[in-house]
Amino acid sequence: MLRTIAACILFTAAFSAHAQTGAATVSAIDNDLLEVTVPQLQQFYREHRYTVTQVVSWYIARIRRYNGVYGAIENLDARGALDIAARLDAEAKSSSDAIGRVPLWGVPIVIKENTSVKGLVTTDGWKGYVLPGHELVAPKDATIVAKLRAAGAVILGKSNMPDFAASDTNRSTSYGRTGNAYDVRFSPGGSSGGTVTAVTANMAMLGNGTDTGNSIRMPAATSAVVGVFPTRGLVSIAGIAPLDWLLDNTGPIARNVTDAAIALSVMAGPDPLNPDPLDPATTESATQAQPGPYTQYLKPDALKGKRFGVPAFILAGAGIPFQGIPAGETAAQAAADRKSAELPLQPETRAAFMKAVEALRAAGATVVFDDSILPDSFADTASRIGTLPYIREGTEKFLAGFGPAQYHSPEEYEHAVGSPLPPTIIGGDKPGTLSVDPRPVVKQQRFENNPQAEADVLAPRRRALAMYNETLDRLHLDGYVYPAIQMPPPDETMPQDGRVSEGPHSDTSWVNMLGVPAVVVPAGFYESGLPFGLEISTRRWHDGDLLGWAYAFEQSTHLRKPPVLVDKGLLPINPVHGEP
Repeated sequence: MLRTIAACILFTAAFSAHAQTGAATVSAIDNDLLEVTVPQLQQFYREHRYTVTQVVSWYIARIRRYNGVYGAIENLDARGALDIAARLDAEAKSSSDAIGRVPLWGVPIVIKENTSVKGLVTTDGWKGYVLPGHELVAPKDATIVAKLRAAGAVILGKSNMPDFAASDTNRSTSYGRTGNAYDVRFSPGGSSGGTVTAVTANMAMLGNGTDTGNSIRMPAATSAVVGVFPTRGLVSIAGIAPLDWLLDNTGPIARNVTDAAIALSVMAGPDPLNPDPLDPATTESATQAQPGPYTQYLKPDALKGKRFGVPAFILAGAGIPFQGIPAGETAAQAAADRKSAELPLQPETRAAFMKAVEALRAAGATVVFDDSILPDSFADTASRIGTLPYIREGTEKFLAGFGPAQYHSPEEYEHAVGSPLPPTIIGGDKPGTLSVDPRPVVKQQRFENNPQAEADVLAPRRRALAMYNETLDRLHLDGYVYPAIQMPPPDETMPQDGRVSEGPHSDTSWVNMLGVPAVVVPAGFYESGLPFGLEISTRRWHDGDLLGWAYAFEQSTHLRKPPVLVDKGLLPINPVHGEP
């Protein structure tokens, strides 16, 4: 309570200067900060138009006004954000060179609830991590959080997410539901739905998302924001509560490609040696990745002369089961899993995609449709990348390094709380999704130095990646383009197909399985007023090229428009944690 009262006092003091000058000044800051970009904001700072405290206070005020309807922010750290703002303002007062000395100086951001922020609870969307007396309080920052802090970012708080990031919509047991900023009745997608709603609604300038099967890209598509899935290994996932560490990734979510490129430049790079990197996958990035900063690739004509293919299996709706199919399954069992994962492309989504194709062509790109471009055989090969036997290892490593004092392993959690962690993150699930499944539970194994890992993951991944690259070479393609999701965002106030929505759903989990980079960029709106997003993917480590193409599309179309928010709604949302 004292923390909350202090935050309210600081907020009131910081914002009182604007209130005293009347509505005209409030209107000016609203006009300046709504949809502001990182370069624009830092120019405001250089001109001494606003202090960091004033800007941070404006965002806190928007969260307090709108979060009760949209539920984007689970944990608002007003006190912490204002403390950082005050420190940055003191830096600027003492040195004229302080402003902009680092890329995100004074930029208000949000962090997804599965990402460790020292001193804050890592809820991971799950009620079991917020049990009184047993909260998962982060002992230190995740690698990307440490990098964002060092770059001058101001963390406003933590964004809501579904339990363990294991959903295509954004309902959590630790907090509640997040609504779409364009219409709160509709889904913002999952699992980064809290971040996309916060960013598109101007409750923050940018944030991080995480993605195990589509969870940056799919929600970005529902909400007219840019979502970046980097080459796996470009950005560290150390300190992020895993869903499936062999598929997990993290990247920036922003309202425009420029801000996303700035944020990715900050987040990218090898995990520090400590003495070994916490995320060994990042060791390749120093020698393999296109060099940053990624803003150098942003050119308006970047699409001219480029060739993109449209994956045939996505248009056909051929499914790839999440976490793949274990190597031990029979052909019949694998076929049943593939059948259950089919996701037909809805007609209105196909129409929106074809408009995006026209826009790509107008910007100078060639888009190729051919039945040989990633056909069903590619989906079948990618489906055999089966990671389910290895998920417990990720949870064990996370709790060992980023768990609270009470527990640093699944066993210690069960001893402290009296109940185990769910199978979703420690294993014990069956591989299929059938209502009656005769197959045994998948046994958990260690991944490193395990011959079975070659059959389960490494060999099928090599085969699928070879098919991906061979198609690029054979047809002289630069990348692939396709709808980020297979359908429009659904209405969550009424049953869809006989049940409350568990979507929207995508056909893009293969990106995680291969570890190739992908980006979603705003690409128009449905007749309902809800957004459509275009996804582009390319070769590993070509993240700069990818952002350049997204930027060229953005600049040639200018299709993003901000939502019109309401501060009262029919759908009740829980109050933000820590707030009165």
